Amino acid sequence: MKRTDTTEIRMRIVIDQPVAHVLHSLQSRDGGPLDPQRSGDGEPLAFDFHVRVGPGPKFFGDQVRSEGHLRRFVYVRVGQAAGDHASPWSRRMKVDIHDIDPALLARAERGGIIVTTICGTARDGSPACATVPALRRELVER
Repeated sequence: MKRTDTTEIRMRIVIDQPVAHVLHSLQSRDGGPLDPQRSGDGEPLAFDFHVRVGPGPKFFGDQVRSEGHLRRFVYVRVGQAAGDHASPWSRRMKVDIHDIDPALLARAERGGIIVTTICGTARDGSPACATVPALRRELVER
């Protein structure tokens, strides 16, 4: 698919209730940490990025990862994986994007940011990892 056949869409992942003082980041194109952030007292963290969306929908971009023919997701790195080598944790969260409602994608093509909010703390109180379900997904203006 040609780049001209895609539309760029702005996205944001909000990590609600991250474990305090633990470093989080997106995963860069080369697999390293990108835009590392630390929550002081568990306040939410936000990561902005762009994806290109083509018919299907198909997702492309520096942060987009794939699994199989359909699944597309973004990794959030945690602790050591985010660059904090003193952290007791080294984890990644998978945030699915292939399941975004096509109507929401169509609205986002006209402007705004698709915001996916996830919970950053697992049931045992440690940082969440593996596939983290969206608590909510909405389109917001800038």
